[in-house]
Order: sequence, then C-alpha cells, then structure tokens
Amino acid sequence: MEQLKKNEAFSGPEGPVVLVIMDGVGIGKNPESDYVKIANTPNLDWLREHAVYNEIRAHGVAVGLPDDGDMGNSEVGHNAIGCGRVFEQGAALVGQAIASNSMFEGAVWTELVANVNSKNSALHFIGLFSDGNVHSNINHLEAMLNKAKAEGVKKARIHPLIDGRDVPPTSVLEYVERFDKFLEGINADGSVDYCVASGGGRMNITMDRYDADWSMVDRGWKAHVKAEGRNFASMREAIEVFRGEKPGILDQDLPAFVIERDGAPVGPIVDGDSVIFFNFRGDRSLEITKAFEADEITEFERGPKPDVLYAGMMQYDGDLGVPEKYLVTPPAIDRTMSEYLSNAGVKQFAISETQKFGHVTYFFNGNNSGKFETETWMEIPSDVCPFENAPVMKAVEVTDEVVKAIESGEYKFIRLNYPNGDMVGHTGVVEAVKVAVEAVDAGVGRIMEALKKANGIMVCSADHGNSDDMCELDKKTGELKLDDEGKCKPKTAHSLNPVPAIVYDPAGTSKARKADVPGAGIANLAATCITLLGYEPPADYTPSIVEVG
Repeated sequence: MEQLKKNEAFSGPEGPVVLVIMDGVGIGKNPESDYVKIANTPNLDWLREHAVYNEIRAHGVAVGLPDDGDMGNSEVGHNAIGCGRVFEQGAALVGQAIASNSMFEGAVWTELVANVNSKNSALHFIGLFSDGNVHSNINHLEAMLNKAKAEGVKKARIHPLIDGRDVPPTSVLEYVERFDKFLEGINADGSVDYCVASGGGRMNITMDRYDADWSMVDRGWKAHVKAEGRNFASMREAIEVFRGEKPGILDQDLPAFVIERDGAPVGPIVDGDSVIFFNFRGDRSLEITKAFEADEITEFERGPKPDVLYAGMMQYDGDLGVPEKYLVTPPAIDRTMSEYLSNAGVKQFAISETQKFGHVTYFFNGNNSGKFETETWMEIPSDVCPFENAPVMKAVEVTDEVVKAIESGEYKFIRLNYPNGDMVGHTGVVEAVKVAVEAVDAGVGRIMEALKKANGIMVCSADHGNSDDMCELDKKTGELKLDDEGKCKPKTAHSLNPVPAIVYDPAGTSKARKADVPGAGIANLAATCITLLGYEPPADYTPSIVEVG
C-alpha cells in the first residue's frame, strides 16, 4: 500500500482536524417537515453563512446503492465516508447474485437445500419484511422461495420482521397482502407447504445492534425458534389485533406473534432444519447470528442450541468471520482513510455512543472490526429507553470527550457521530426531533470553540438525511399527508435529501475554498479530510471538495 505524500500547498493545521458526522441531519425541501430547519440551530446557521459550505449527495448511486430512489443509510454512508470511494453495496450485490444465479450455484445455498431435502426438514427464512432496500428486500425473499421450490424443498417457514422504518411507518399490510398472494400462488399445486411461522416489529424483536438491548433477541428467539408466544391464525390477524389493542402503534414496535395451525405452532426451528437470515446489512444481524452460532451465550437464556445449518445473506463481520456460512460475498473495502493515516503515523480518535459506535469504527474502517495502530476508540454507553423520551441522548457526554481530545493535543484526526438526528428521527415524534437536532447544534458549537483555541479545523457533514423530512408526502400530489387533526403523518424513514458539508477553519491557515467537484457525495469527505491534514489524497479517491494553500 502506497504512503500518503505531504501536500506542498499546506502542511496541516496546528490543532486537529475534527470530522463531525451529524447522523440523519440533511437539507430538507419542505419547510413544514424539515425539523433541522425548524429547530433552533444558531451554530449551523452561522456556519452556513460564514464557513465553506457545500451540499453533497448521501443516497443512491453516490453511496453504491442500485438506484437514486434508494435512501442512503448509516452503514453504506460510513463506508463511503471512511474509504473515500464508492463501492457497490448490499442491495446491489444481492440483486446481482440472484439475477446471475451465482447465489444459487454457490456452495452454501446448495448445502442448505441438500440438508433439508435429505432430512425432509424445513428451510426457514428470518429477515426484514419490506422493500426498503436498507437491510433487506422482499424481492430477494420471494426469489429464494421460488428457487427452493424448484429445487425440491417441500417445507419452508418464514419469520417476518416488520419494518415501518425504512418504509412508511404503518405500511405492513401492503406487504402482507402482496406476500399472501405470493404464498397462495407457490402453494397452489399442493406440492409444497410454505407459510409464515412467527414475526414481530423490528424494534421489538430480533434486530438489536451493538449489544444495546439483548432482550429483543430473546423475544425473537422465543418466537422464531421455540414458537413460544401469543398465537394467531395469520400474520394479518396478529397485526389487526395488536393495532386494535394499541391504536397508533407503529409497525416497528409491534409485539412478537406465533402462527398456529390445528392447535399447534407451524414453524418452530428444530434439529435438522436450515435457517437463512436474509438481511444483507450487518449491524442488526450480528446478535441473532451469535445466538445461532455460538456454543455458549451469556446475553440471554437461550437454552439448547438447535442443530441447524445457519447462513446469513452476507458476511456481517469479515474480521470476526461471522457468520461462518453466507450466501453473497460483501464488498471488499480496502485502503480506508484510517489505514492511510495510521501508516502515516497520524494519531486518530473515534467516538460515539453505543447506537453509532460501530459506524465510526467498524463501518468507517471498511467493515473491519480491527483497530489500526494509531487509532483510539471510545464508546459512550447509550441509554436503554425510547429515544423520544431522551432526545439529547449522549450528545453532551460525546462532546465532553471530543473537547478533551482536542485540548489534549494528542490527536491530529478526530471523528465522531452524533446519532440524535437519525435515532430520534426514526421515532416520528417531531417535538423530540427538534430537541435532538438542537442538542447536536449545541455540540457543534462547543467543538467550534475548542478548535478556535487549538487552531484546528472542523469538517461537519452527515451520512444521510432523516430529521429534515419528517412528514409523509402524497406520491401523486406531492402535498403533505395530514391526519384527522390536520397534523402531518409522521415519516420515520431516511430522506433522499442532500446533506451539508462544512469546512470551518477559524485560524484561516488552510485558506480553504470550494473546489469545482460536480456531483460530489459523502465519499468526497475522506479526500477532504486528508487534504486538510496536509497530505495528498490517494489518486483513486473521489476528490476533495476544498482546495487549500
């Protein structure tokens, strides 16, 4: 790997370069639903007027997703920011593997199918039940079920994790209607028995991340594996009953359910079965994977581990080799900014609270959980409570540590993530979102003050939008959707909006000015940071959005 060359035009600031990633803070198009704009943000407002200000892309092809209709997300966003280039990401890779048939010709798929065919056992599919294209895609599930039937699999059981987060917050019955028709068709000739076996909302069961709340995995394990829980005749019945009992409940929060037939659950996971976790994104896949793969587990009362063949859609952690079996190889992301800076001897500090700690470390470093030699990582434990109840989250504590790191003089590059705009944005509670954005702005202000004293530079951006687009729009008219009280219907998904990219150099030593970079995206931030640190970016990195010297 080649070494970074010193930049002859600028040797870097006296203090550190600080990369602030304001998760979920984009630039909205509708003032009524843009809670970044509605919030009181004096520091961001000042920066927009007085610093070097750009608007850059954070979704679609700019971050390696198949189409510009695809929302960006935190994982691909931090991949792009950290590696300075655009790699084709999960949804595109899986789509290609299915279209080319390479997934089904692979050794893992072949082994999973052969296992159930030889034992006359069940093939199980667990995963997010939508076409949000962030963690999964229902098209991939249907393609695998069609292939399973073609290859002689007689019994398949599906365990849907209800979305409402990457798609509209109460849209699940649209997917149920579609999938019921699909199952009716695949079962029509009587040769197979494919049906839904269990499920629940993605923020209630199974899809925890970063060890934040293992009770979610416990609830999922009980429903999917042990078939323990509240019984219903169908997924639709479960959803309608839960909604009737708790009006206004969002899809993502729906409780676990188990489907029964003739007085018995239809799909416990038992010895001899094969199991596919069909999410392609890693962060919310690692814990359920550990539950299936680890011989011993202390995080919850798992009970005996069933003797099954388990595979993920992709490898979720290449460094740990998890899962052992996977259907599609993830992008091989090499030569990240962290690695280049470490090789150059640049001391680095990475920090966030639990909810996004993996993003400024594992994802930022190219889906690699290993630490480079000059890196120091710090995780601030997140509160385990609904984010709308504590929208400031740990912004104050994260900022405290960043200011200490700036004042220490020990680090030349500091990166941090404020999760507030995204995690609170996902709740749909707009009053809390406003507070969340204001907490981020306050943190940015404190970092600006510390950098003034240290003669450092701040690069302030985001991985994608969310809080900037908090209301659903009518697809036909483009107007805001209103409820019976005239209030906008909350939107909990990420936005397709651009994000800010601000360079603040209070000492002015870099003489930073906008570079002419058409169509810039968040992948350009790596070269920007490297340039401001006084080095020349690698030749194949997307270029810096500022010129210096």
